[in-house]
Amino acid sequence: MAQDDLRQLVDEALVALNQAQDPAALEEARTRTFGKKGRLTLLAKTLGQMDAALRVSFGSALNEAKASLMDAFDTRAQILSQAALAQRLQTETQDITLSVRPQQEGTIHPITQTLDEIIAIFSAMDFTVARGPDIETDWNNFTALNLPPTHPARQMHDTFYMPAQGEMPMVLRTHTSPVQIRTMLGQNPPIRIIAPGRTFRCDYDMTHTPMFHQFEGLVIDESTHMGHLKGCFEDFLRAFFGIEDLPLRFRPSHFPFTEPSAEVDIGCSRKDGALVLGNYGDWLEIGGCGMVHPRVLENCGIDPEKYQGFAFGTGIERLAMLKYGIPDLRTFFEGDVRWLKHYGFSSLDIPNLAMGLV
Repeated sequence: MAQDDLRQLVDEALVALNQAQDPAALEEARTRTFGKKGRLTLLAKTLGQMDAALRVSFGSALNEAKASLMDAFDTRAQILSQAALAQRLQTETQDITLSVRPQQEGTIHPITQTLDEIIAIFSAMDFTVARGPDIETDWNNFTALNLPPTHPARQMHDTFYMPAQGEMPMVLRTHTSPVQIRTMLGQNPPIRIIAPGRTFRCDYDMTHTPMFHQFEGLVIDESTHMGHLKGCFEDFLRAFFGIEDLPLRFRPSHFPFTEPSAEVDIGCSRKDGALVLGNYGDWLEIGGCGMVHPRVLENCGIDPEKYQGFAFGTGIERLAMLKYGIPDLRTFFEGDVRWLKHYGFSSLDIPNLAMGLV
């Protein structure tokens, strides 16, 4: 009797799986056969009621039927899955002409914008832009600029040193002055350049970062003097900040590469904690300058008895912070899109003197 029930179960299960036209119907037929209350499961529970001889033969037949039906269900599942995929490929379409996800308009970084403004002003003053590598020789960065071996800037805690090339120490340049050295070594006077670029020092706080940007100016000819330096730097700062009567003060100072040397201050007001540029009686340091030291000219093969010149420099981030009200230097390099959206510039805001700076 049990054998007859097993054969009938197998026949009916095969009919059910062959009639299933989709995975859901096939799964329903599988549950009716193999589920906890499925026919095959209930039939297997009758083994305990049989005598030993019948239990062995029927148990073997039951296992064979179970394996055969499981293979049959798996085969049918593959057939239905392939048929469903073929149907989808024939009927589904994708409109590739749909518009892409809207993108936010990009902005120009304040450093780039400020650099473009600087170049626009000095280009009108007949300066050219000179560039140099970020990794410099110790000679270009220090020795040629008349910095003695004991100068604090040459210490490991102030300067990033790189693997030496032969016997020549290499550094991440601490200023863009090596570009001036390269220019004087590579061309004869007259020279009139600005040298913008990245510089590197071991500092990090609200007003210092390990990497920042500078620009320096250099003029070398036979008749340049301090009056030309004052007028050049004054014209630049007034044009950059858009303040026609911006006062400048030149304080005597000392730099190894210039003689005489001066710190440059611009007029401002700090009333109520707000910094405002203009003729308000207070002063803010903005850069350094001076006449190129004769030893620097000699180091570059230029006759100091015939030629003289001036040099000046300041930080590009410093100019941007003052002009655009950016309080923290570190935010320039944090890559915050929200910050850039607030302080950035449109790609159409191209600085030029004819249209006016931003």
